[in-house]
Amino acid sequence: MNRFVMVMAAAALAASAFGAFAQDARQILAATGKLRVGVYFGSPTSMVRDSKTNEVHGLSYDLGQELARRLNVPFEQVSYQRISDVLEGMKAGDVDFTVSNSTPARAATVTFSQNLLTIELGYLVAASSPIAVIADVQKPGLRIGVTKNSTSQGTIPKLLPNATVVPAENYKRGIEMLEHGEIDTYATNKPTLFEMSDQMPGSRILDGRWGEEHLAVAIPKGHEAALDYIQHFVTEVQTSGLVAKSAEQAGLRGAVKAQ
Repeated sequence: MNRFVMVMAAAALAASAFGAFAQDARQILAATGKLRVGVYFGSPTSMVRDSKTNEVHGLSYDLGQELARRLNVPFEQVSYQRISDVLEGMKAGDVDFTVSNSTPARAATVTFSQNLLTIELGYLVAASSPIAVIADVQKPGLRIGVTKNSTSQGTIPKLLPNATVVPAENYKRGIEMLEHGEIDTYATNKPTLFEMSDQMPGSRILDGRWGEEHLAVAIPKGHEAALDYIQHFVTEVQTSGLVAKSAEQAGLRGAVKAQ
């Protein structure tokens, strides 16, 4: 009996401590009284809309809703054109939470959790493209479309020094550029490429990959006191299957592994 009482007392103490942990995290992560979640349309890693059901899903959107529920604060969607704009919004104090490719450059302006999910980077070509395999992209003189201010825009010139990099305002503009022959291929993460390909009959995502992105939860600099809570949150949504469910509902393709 004494052992049972001790176990129950320990559990109650842990629950009390976690409750205080969550309250402290709420004051840091949702200081305005709501959780402002930065998203952009067009990528399952952020937010997409199902054309049949009209439902909205995506890692940033779904995980942001779950975190708001756990913190017991309202969820507020803050929409941008692309991830670089989301991160600028976070830097400006307008965004509390998002999911982003975790890179050293971005870590200079926001704080990241441990890896949430790893996804492949690839190339998309139009139906009429003579580019057949990923090795063809090494040919000099190709015009490579990338999303403006993306990680790809900084990486592709180093990877393909003989190519011309052509930034697009967003993935929709990337589709137009491919369809009008303004670029030879588009380079970004495969979940976004699949979304683009679905809107371009006959288009192809080349087999193989030119790199990986390691997605993580991003919170503003100065909120590091809540990082332990965010790390616990990431572990729980991975092990509970919420990350996998969100990825499936958003139609996320091109994931390598969850970590």
